[in-house]
Amino acid sequence: MRKDRRLTKDQLAPFMVEIPEASPHRPRDPVSREHERPEEESAPIAHAPGSPQLHFPTLFGNDHPVEVEVGFGKGLFLVSSGQANPGVNYFGIEWIRKYQLYATTRAAVRNLANVKTCCADAKAVLRDHIPADSVRTVHVFFPDPWWKNRHKKRLLFTEDFARSVLKVLQSDGVLHFVTDVADYFAWVSETLRGIPAFELLPPPAENDPQHDMDYLTNFERKFRKEGRPIYRSRYRKGNLRA
Repeated sequence: MRKDRRLTKDQLAPFMVEIPEASPHRPRDPVSREHERPEEESAPIAHAPGSPQLHFPTLFGNDHPVEVEVGFGKGLFLVSSGQANPGVNYFGIEWIRKYQLYATTRAAVRNLANVKTCCADAKAVLRDHIPADSVRTVHVFFPDPWWKNRHKKRLLFTEDFARSVLKVLQSDGVLHFVTDVADYFAWVSETLRGIPAFELLPPPAENDPQHDMDYLTNFERKFRKEGRPIYRSRYRKGNLRA
């Protein structure tokens, strides 16, 4: 895999969005499952237009369907999908600034105008800043399981988060969840069973990767090469009231 070149703040700015109300306020990034991290530096900022509520047609300059990835890491899914589907807009939310910089650079050097990123608390972004019924798909791939009891409060996938996903999805919109942790998969499945508006769909099939970039994420590539099981689910937003 080639090493993407460094870009200036001005070159990165069109691909980045700041949502101040949802920005992380911590002295340093939390311990992550990802060991290789790009170098830390200050992020260039493009402010969300107008009100605290994002307006995707203004943000992307078109009315194409929008897909959101929560926790995009090094950006493999955003970049691959943005290249493959120019008629779809991809909005990525990541908690760790250095990952945002790394992934955004990958999108910027490829001039992917249909990819935007923000560094923020995804729970707050979905709850407070993404309009209802505005997103076609929400992707959640390999969220950190936070194994220790004292870290459980950091778990992404709670009932409140699921209801925020439900709010932002359009009718018939899809939640796509993937993890390598059986207990986490069981927890998410049980949580979503308690929300009638989520209709379980047949799980997506695993592809037969043609090359090292033909995976959802770096984690998927690593785990599948190690022979670990991967748990996948899809849920559609139906017409029932939650």
